[in-house]
Amino acid sequence: MGRAFEYRRAAKEKRWDKMSKVFPKLAKAITAAAKEGGADPAMNAKLRTAIATAKAQNMPKDNIDAAIKRASGKDGAFSELSYEGKAANGVLIFIECTTDNPTRTIANLKSYFNKSPSASIVPNGSLEFMFARKSVFAFSKPESMPLDELELALIDYGLEELESLEDGSLIAYGSYTDFGALSEGLESLQITPTSAKLARIPTSPITLAEEQIEELEKLLDRIEEDDDVQAVYTNLA
Repeated sequence: MGRAFEYRRAAKEKRWDKMSKVFPKLAKAITAAAKEGGADPAMNAKLRTAIATAKAQNMPKDNIDAAIKRASGKDGAFSELSYEGKAANGVLIFIECTTDNPTRTIANLKSYFNKSPSASIVPNGSLEFMFARKSVFAFSKPESMPLDELELALIDYGLEELESLEDGSLIAYGSYTDFGALSEGLESLQITPTSAKLARIPTSPITLAEEQIEELEKLLDRIEEDDDVQAVYTNLA
């Protein structure tokens, strides 16, 4: 999503029951990564990313370990899929899913889009080029380190941009391939992220009126509440 819109959504997420909504999705991503590349994070970059993301959301270690072990069982057969759609007013939507039943997942997504005026699923590949994949870390500014010094230190780990928010927190952006390196860089500086994820940033963001955003959020809420959906991105600024 666009950054301003993403902050708005993040504020809303704080009101949700994170443990009941977010932890199962994080666990599913960990299980899928372990199933695909093995249960050793040192040998599986995808699993390291999933674990780092879960830790940033304060997911307990026991839950993480249980999700890794689940990969060796029958219920670890997940597929990672993406879907693309359009909504009213030129809104583009990119959806990332982890599912054990793709038929169920696409049927559910189509039903959500069908309930929203002028919205529809489009063929995969139609919109992907409209988003840049980035590593995104949110964290509090270290009191003992000036901002320019922090920025120089993180550049060595793949930092592309460091953004300051109104509340004093910081957002670090880097290539999606540098997720592990940026995570290590923050750890070396004894910085614990409040959020760590691979995101898709719109290359040509748009803006909408408040009433248009409210209508869009009804669709996004339906999509995000689906158990198979891991992440949703739009081209809103």
